[in-house]
Amino acid sequence: MQFKPAVTALVSAVALATLLSGCKKEEAAPAAQAPQVGVVTLQTQAYTLTSDLPGRTTAYRIAEVRPQVNGIILKRLFKEGSEVKEGQQLYQIDPSVYEATLTSAQANLQSTRSLAERYKQLVAEQAVSRQEYDDANAKRLQAEASLRSAQIDLRYTKVLAPLSGRIGRSSVTEGALVNNGQVDAMAVIQQLDPIYVDVTQSSAELLKLRRELESGQLQKVGDNAAKVTLTLEDGSTYGKDGRLEFSEVSVDQTTGSVTLRAVFPNPEHNLLPGMFVHARLAAGVNSAAILAPQQGVTRDLKGQPTALIVNQDNKVELRQLKASRTVGSDWLIQEGLNPGDRLITEGLQFVKPGVEVKVSDATNVKPAQPTQANASTAEAKGE
Repeated sequence: MQFKPAVTALVSAVALATLLSGCKKEEAAPAAQAPQVGVVTLQTQAYTLTSDLPGRTTAYRIAEVRPQVNGIILKRLFKEGSEVKEGQQLYQIDPSVYEATLTSAQANLQSTRSLAERYKQLVAEQAVSRQEYDDANAKRLQAEASLRSAQIDLRYTKVLAPLSGRIGRSSVTEGALVNNGQVDAMAVIQQLDPIYVDVTQSSAELLKLRRELESGQLQKVGDNAAKVTLTLEDGSTYGKDGRLEFSEVSVDQTTGSVTLRAVFPNPEHNLLPGMFVHARLAAGVNSAAILAPQQGVTRDLKGQPTALIVNQDNKVELRQLKASRTVGSDWLIQEGLNPGDRLITEGLQFVKPGVEVKVSDATNVKPAQPTQANASTAEAKGE
């Protein structure tokens, strides 16, 4: 029993030490500091909306060479794949039958002409009737027509190029029999300079563009509206600009698209018919666009685009966005962000809505002033 006061004192000392130690630790803990974030201050800017549309090249003019008389091919007078000029002879069809027909027509004309001239003198002397003279004169006219027909047929034995361009392979060889009006072409000539590029645009996108132009959201681009640039299959840019010349007046029922046609100079024949290309053409100008860096745009669990901004009280706010397309490394924002908003692009993983933060200029965004927006990029969900 005499040891109880000592035990009680020891327990009290330990408890007091523990309490004092806890107080010291609590006093030593530093106060929580506001997280640091990097922001980009958004401003409106003008850009030119462009449409990047897929398409294929088409020859400017195409001529299928077919015989206009019957006969045997004697010669082929061109090299397959070469350039030919309009009026250049391509084939020679056996002319012997047509030469004989021409000689016969010439003889018949000479006979009927002499008879008509004699009857002309005799009818003046009333030696023959007027009817006999008229019949002789009609036979003369028929003989002249037969002579012209024979001359045309003989000329058609020389198959000439109907236009200048590059000729393909020949489907006939020497000794082949060809017929007037046959289905198969002997060869095909294509004019490649200039060359057409046919592109397709969805009717829905076309209607949307028209609504934006009518409402004033977009302005017409002026004199450069018809200017078209071209990207080739390997990703390279074609060195010459084209011009939009034609827009289809109806919508394809199977694809829901409208065909647009542009014409490009092609002096070096780098563009060949049937090539797959992408044409970029100017659609309109938005003079007050908001472009947000992609580093500051994320998606929630529903896939909707969102962004975190810093308000006037230096607190984080969550914004739901409506973004239509990408412009380089930025998103084109339709709704959710305003000029002057401070968009967080650095430190997003350390903050959440309602938290007070310290603000500094973002270092992960390159300052840029894009002037064009590509209308073919994937649209953000939530539009």
